[in-house]
Amino acid sequence: MSIKQQIKKLAKRNANEVINIRRHIHSYPELSYEEYNTAKYVASQLKAIGLQPTEGVAKTGLTALIEGKNPTKKVLALRADMDALPIIEANDVDYKSKNEGVMHACGHDAHTASLLGAAKILNELKDQFEGSVKLIFQPGEEKNPGGASLMIKEGVLKNPAPQCIFGQHVMPLIPAGKVGFKPGMYMASCDEIYLTVKGKGGHGAIPELTIDPVLITSHIIVALQQIISRNASPKTPTVLSFGKVIANGATNIIPEEVYVAGTFRAMNEEWRAEALKRIKKMAEGIAASMGGMCEVDISKGYPFLENDPALTGKTRSAAEAYVGKENVVDLDVWMGAEDFAYYTHEIPACFYRLGTRNEAKGITSYVHTPTFNIDEEALEIGAGMMAWIAVNELNR
Repeated sequence: MSIKQQIKKLAKRNANEVINIRRHIHSYPELSYEEYNTAKYVASQLKAIGLQPTEGVAKTGLTALIEGKNPTKKVLALRADMDALPIIEANDVDYKSKNEGVMHACGHDAHTASLLGAAKILNELKDQFEGSVKLIFQPGEEKNPGGASLMIKEGVLKNPAPQCIFGQHVMPLIPAGKVGFKPGMYMASCDEIYLTVKGKGGHGAIPELTIDPVLITSHIIVALQQIISRNASPKTPTVLSFGKVIANGATNIIPEEVYVAGTFRAMNEEWRAEALKRIKKMAEGIAASMGGMCEVDISKGYPFLENDPALTGKTRSAAEAYVGKENVVDLDVWMGAEDFAYYTHEIPACFYRLGTRNEAKGITSYVHTPTFNIDEEALEIGAGMMAWIAVNELNR
């Protein structure tokens, strides 16, 4: 029996266990940088198969090493994130979140379960591949500065140093049973924009005695879109969106301040830096010209994510051999952001998508929604694929 067939057999044998792992993690979600119980649970799963995890990396992260034959010959890394989101779950399932207001609405429970499933397979087959596999279970993907950056600072890419790294993320737009790849530039950088627009409040019936921060804010929000429509190159995908505006006045009360929060995303670091300067200058200038002021706070987030073309090409070929060419799809450039991007700026990396959609089962909701769920049959592929990709790369 070939090693690919052995991996498929083990993935099928372990499928129910991986599903149960995913459901446990889903039931007890924890927010970014608070994944203490999740990390303990992951550590217990690793110890149960004889691995010795290194815990407390970036506080709630952990790593483990699976050594094959000639363990120093080549080292690669497999990464999964563990944090959840501040969302109230609306799914009616047995494994619904038991932590009120917190939900695994982005699939990180599936990522962690898949990596634990891959670990079980790789550990059982470690005498059949060369080199070593470093397992990275990461906190804080959903919140700046990004757990990946913290783990890198604490040496996760050293001792031993992986030559490449792979990450897998669920994709509710792709049917379960399929996987997707995109070589080169794939995902955008992500910065958070916070504006505090200050004026002079007063009675809504006498606006001439006020400096209306609501009016100023409206001009700023509209004007800032010109930075995208009139300055961004068509060759450089760019997004500026504002999703939160708070003006605590009333029908007849003009408030003193207005608070605004938004996101800026780009795929070019020079343009990113220039655009952020323009945002600050324009917001401050418009407010001043209207008699108010604007405090601009920019929280710099993740860089763009770029898949190494050569590594991604090899990995796609491996995926085609595992699930069939007809089940491997091309991905488009994605304006979402992922802190896996930090790894891609350090070593060759491949970040691919695991299809989890099943319309027949009503599993169609997008990530970051209260009804997000996955077709759990995808977990058999998720665990097996990660193990196969690792073995295929090490045994080249």
